[in-house]
Amino acid sequence: MPHRDVVSATAAIGALTRRGRHRDALAMFFQVLAGGVAPNEFTFGTVLRSATALRAPRVGAQLHACAAKLGLCSNVFVGTALLDHYAKMGAMREAQGALEDTREPNVVSYTALIAGLLKNGMFHEADRLFRRMPERNLVSWNAMIGGCSQAGLSEEAVNLFLEMCREGVMPNQSTFPCVLTSVANAGALGVGRSVHASAIKLLGNLDVYVGNSLVSFYARCGSLEDSVLAFKKMKQKNVVSWNALICAYAQNGKGEEALNAYKAMRATGLKPDNVTLLGLLFGCNHAGLVDEGYDLFKTAEVEQSGILKPEHYACVVDLLSRAKRFYDAKRFLEELPFEPGISFWKALIGGCQIHWNRELAESVAKRLHALDPKDTSSYILLSNVYSAAGSWQSVSMIRREIKEKGLKRITGCSWIEVQEKVHVFFNGDCRHQQSDEIYSMLEVCLYFREDDQDQHEYSTAYSY
Repeated sequence: MPHRDVVSATAAIGALTRRGRHRDALAMFFQVLAGGVAPNEFTFGTVLRSATALRAPRVGAQLHACAAKLGLCSNVFVGTALLDHYAKMGAMREAQGALEDTREPNVVSYTALIAGLLKNGMFHEADRLFRRMPERNLVSWNAMIGGCSQAGLSEEAVNLFLEMCREGVMPNQSTFPCVLTSVANAGALGVGRSVHASAIKLLGNLDVYVGNSLVSFYARCGSLEDSVLAFKKMKQKNVVSWNALICAYAQNGKGEEALNAYKAMRATGLKPDNVTLLGLLFGCNHAGLVDEGYDLFKTAEVEQSGILKPEHYACVVDLLSRAKRFYDAKRFLEELPFEPGISFWKALIGGCQIHWNRELAESVAKRLHALDPKDTSSYILLSNVYSAAGSWQSVSMIRREIKEKGLKRITGCSWIEVQEKVHVFFNGDCRHQQSDEIYSMLEVCLYFREDDQDQHEYSTAYSY
C-alpha cells in the first residue's frame, strides 16, 4: 500500500483479526505506528482483540500505554476494549481501572466487566456493579445469569431470572439454557417446570439450545418420561440433542434404551463424539452390559481414536471391575497409553468393594496412598471394602488413621423441594432457619413410631 492512512490501516488490521491472523495484525499495527500514522479509537478496539486472542497481557499493556499517550483511554470504545482484554486475562484490578478511566461508560462497558468478575469468582463485586449500572439491558441480565450459572451459583441465577421477569425484561433463547442448567443443579423440578412454561409462553418456538437444556434438566431431576418427551418435541436435533437423550437414559439406569438411542442417532448420519461415548459407557456400566460397553470402546479406539479421553478409559476400568473381571481390569490399566491417575485406581477399588475383594483392594489402596497421601476418599473406599467383608477391626484401624492424619471427609447432603424452594441438609445440620421445628417434628414422629411399636408388641402378647 503506497499511501496508508488510519482508515485503510484499521481496515487492514481488522481483516487480519477476522481471519485469525492475530500476530500479523499486531505486527501491522506496530508497523503503522512506526510509519507515523496515529491510530484512532477503532484501531485500538480492533487490535486489542488480537492481543486477547493470543492471551498476551504484556502486549495489551503496551497497547494501553500507547492509547494513554494519545489521550484515547477516556474514549468509551477504547476503554471498553481495554477492560474486556484485562478481564479475559484475569487482571481484574486493571479492568476496573480501565472502566474508571472511561469518560462515559455504556452498558457494554459494564457488562464486559461484570462477565470478567463472574468468570474470576468475584460474585459480590459483580452484583454490586450490576446494581449501580445506569442502564441494564437483556445482554447484561444474561451476563449475570450465565455467569452465576457457570460459577455454580444456581440459586442466585434463578433469583436473577425471576427479578428480570418482574422488571419487565423479556428473556430470549440465550437466557433459558442458563436458567435451566441452574435449576437442574439445584434439583428443583417444580421451578424447572415453571421455567419451561415461561419459555413456551414467551418464545413460542423453542430453538435447539433450549430443547437440549430441557432434555438434560428433566433427566437430571429424575423425570425421564418428560426428558424423552422434550426430545421428541424438538423440531431440530444435533449431536448435543442425542447426547442429552443418551445421557438421560444412562443416568436413569436404562442402558438398553441408551444403546437404542445411539443406533437411532447413527441412522440419522450423525457421528458420535466423546460425550456420546461417555454416556454410553456410563449407561452400560450401570445396566451390567459389560460386553456391549467394551465393544463400543474398542470400536471407538479403531474408528475414532481422537475422541478418547482419560475418562473413557476410567469408565472401562469401572465397567470391568463392577463385573468382577478384575484380571481384565488390571491388565487394561497396565496397558494404558498413559500413566493412570487416582480416578482409575478408585474405579478398581470400587469394584473390590462390590465383590469383597479385600486382597486386591489393599494392593490398590497402597498405590492410591502413594499417589496422594492426603486423599481421604481412598481411605473411605478401603474402609467400605473392610466393612462389606465384615472386618470391623480393619475398619476401626482405617478410621483411626484418618483421624490421626487430620484428614477430613466430604460431608454428604440431601435436599428436598417444598413449595418450589430447595432445602439442603447436611449430616447433623443445625444451620437451617427452621432446624428447631424440624427436629421437634422428628422427635414427635419417633415418639409415635415407638408408641405404635409398643402397642403392637402388647397386642401380640395379649393375643397369645
